[in-house]
Amino acid sequence: MPVAGKLEEIVKIPEDVKVEQDGRYFTVSGPNGTLKRKLEDTRINIDVGPDQITLSTQMPSKREKALLGTYTSHLRNMIKGAQEDFVYKMRIVYSHFPMKVRAEGDEMVIENFIGEEKPRRTKIVDETKAEIQKDLIVLSGPNKEAVGQTAANIERATKIKGRDPRVFQDGIYIIEKAGRVLR
Repeated sequence: MPVAGKLEEIVKIPEDVKVEQDGRYFTVSGPNGTLKRKLEDTRINIDVGPDQITLSTQMPSKREKALLGTYTSHLRNMIKGAQEDFVYKMRIVYSHFPMKVRAEGDEMVIENFIGEEKPRRTKIVDETKAEIQKDLIVLSGPNKEAVGQTAANIERATKIKGRDPRVFQDGIYIIEKAGRVLR
């Protein structure tokens, strides 16, 4: 029964996922791996039960309502990531100079971008795996933020400055996020 002035969100925990709480640190383990995160704002009360996580706040302000939604999303993403990988697909586009892309350890190396002699390098974040298939890059990993940040790093590394973007459309662009086609 909801109490006046109290806001509450519930996140269901699937059977194959285990959630542990140590103070404000949360560990989510599942068949796809383990994710850890600190949710430090004390205005949000988080209780981990055997089959659900309850997030609540007393007399919420606008900021606390937003924070409650953010923490709920973080925990849902951690649970989903512990079950299956998040997948981003990126398209390599060039019309002027053939681009060569390769992954070297925790770096993505982009050679011959718009005819440049020096290769551009960008970071592959955390446990993100990069697979290059002709003109397609498939990024996957259990941490949604790490996979998204890796995709953003690659897209930003191929941003063209000082030229007309209508003519020079070369670059690497996100075309699909976890089954949702963007372009």
